[in-house]
Amino acid sequence: MGHPQLLLPLCASVSLLGGLTFGYELAVVSGALLPLQLDFGLSCLEQELLVGSLLLGALLASLVGGIFIDQYGRKQAILGSNLVLLAGSLSLGLAGSLAWLVLGRLVAGFAISLSSMACCIYVSELVGPRQRGVLVSLYEAGITLGILLSYALNYALAGAPGGWRHMFGWAAAPALLQSLSLFCLPAGTTKAAANKDLIPLQGGEATKLGLERPRYSLLDLFRARDNMRGRTVVGLGLVIFQQLTGQPNVLCYASTIFHSVGFRGGSSAVLASVGLGAVKVVATLAAMGLVDRAGRRALLLAGCALMALSVSGIGLVSFAAPMDSGPSCLAMPNATRSGLPGDPSLPRGITPLPLPTTSENQGKPVLSTSKKIKLHPRAGNPTGPPLRMALITASPAPHPAPEHALLHWTALVCMMVFVSAFSFGFGPVTWLVLSEIYPMEIRGRAFAFCNSFNWACNLLVSLSFLDLIGTIGLSWTFLLYGLTAVLSLGFIYSFVPETKGLSFAEIDQQFQRRRSCFPGVVSVFLQQSFI
Repeated sequence: MGHPQLLLPLCASVSLLGGLTFGYELAVVSGALLPLQLDFGLSCLEQELLVGSLLLGALLASLVGGIFIDQYGRKQAILGSNLVLLAGSLSLGLAGSLAWLVLGRLVAGFAISLSSMACCIYVSELVGPRQRGVLVSLYEAGITLGILLSYALNYALAGAPGGWRHMFGWAAAPALLQSLSLFCLPAGTTKAAANKDLIPLQGGEATKLGLERPRYSLLDLFRARDNMRGRTVVGLGLVIFQQLTGQPNVLCYASTIFHSVGFRGGSSAVLASVGLGAVKVVATLAAMGLVDRAGRRALLLAGCALMALSVSGIGLVSFAAPMDSGPSCLAMPNATRSGLPGDPSLPRGITPLPLPTTSENQGKPVLSTSKKIKLHPRAGNPTGPPLRMALITASPAPHPAPEHALLHWTALVCMMVFVSAFSFGFGPVTWLVLSEIYPMEIRGRAFAFCNSFNWACNLLVSLSFLDLIGTIGLSWTFLLYGLTAVLSLGFIYSFVPETKGLSFAEIDQQFQRRRSCFPGVVSVFLQQSFI
């Protein structure tokens, strides 16, 4: 800690490696699921339980993790979550039964959720206004890189004996590297000021020693004191609208859209995962370069506008050129150890993303169930691809008619625009704003509270997806998501302030001035609902 010039790259490594761990753990199940089916003969329900257990652990962390973050500090919370993740990885790597697998996923979900909250807060507090946007957004870039890394390792280890154990075990590697970086950083802003380590980084924003700080309870989030109620409106609105735009569910049909424009068999699955992942990386890097120049509001508004147009475009295209709307979970009740991915003896069409099928498998019928299964949502930062994709496969669609080819390519372009818009808007900026708008004394609990609504809305939107399609159809479902994006555009314009280049004290003063600006009906609703 005696070299201030090293602190900025150390903070960047903490943010990047934290996101890398999150993204890897989020997506690794997509490649591990098929070998697990072969080893344990998992049914659809058991597959759902295995995938969804990560969500349960993450939701639990969002409910109690804020207390740990505020009471024991951000750095200790990250180090503790890395130890918990190590325990979860060991449980998964050494598992001999479904119960141990579920327990490992539950523990891993708790760890990555706690770490994600603590990382964003920790990095935002250590650096000054000029670096905060870039470094917190770097966490989002790490998530996408972690997802791509998991796909690469899944592909490399697909044919190895016990390869799924190595897939789960490698999740501990970036967490251990992150812990090494943390040991070279101070515990927080107060200690940084005492050691005079981060003054060059913070630009005079370090906490003043001896200054008496106010105390907050969780109920203060819904009171008029310091306009905490207005801050809660902003935080909850961002996380709720982020999920109601349907980003995870729209991505479920990425493989179908790629298939419709002529990419057949395994190639459509690979492009849907790796191709869109690459688009997300590029868009997130663009957001990192713009977030401290254009500002948070500008990226959110532009992202929501493009999301509304692109997802509505997919809906309109599907009216004229219908796409398959029946994802299903493919059970393998009699799976044996007789084959590995790529083995022609495997049931056709079962390959989970992003592993390609063999040439013998492409375009052939798949096993199906008579009942569509509701699938758990992806467990994590809303910007990663849905874990649901590990459990579903799109039914092979016929080759597109010539008159529909242009429409299908239009849908593909709209999908790319939608993914890009989310990745430079809602994806990184939501969590950046949440790490800025609350006072330091309650920041951990407030962040965790909003994060719990994020998980709850993710679950609600995902579990209602198939019922919504069955009731109003795929096209109207996409158009409904477009309408939600328009509503979120109005919310951001009316409620979300610009925090670009502002210190935490200046952001606090801005909310104090905005106290009377929030509509009375919103304030009355929050007060009556929570107090």
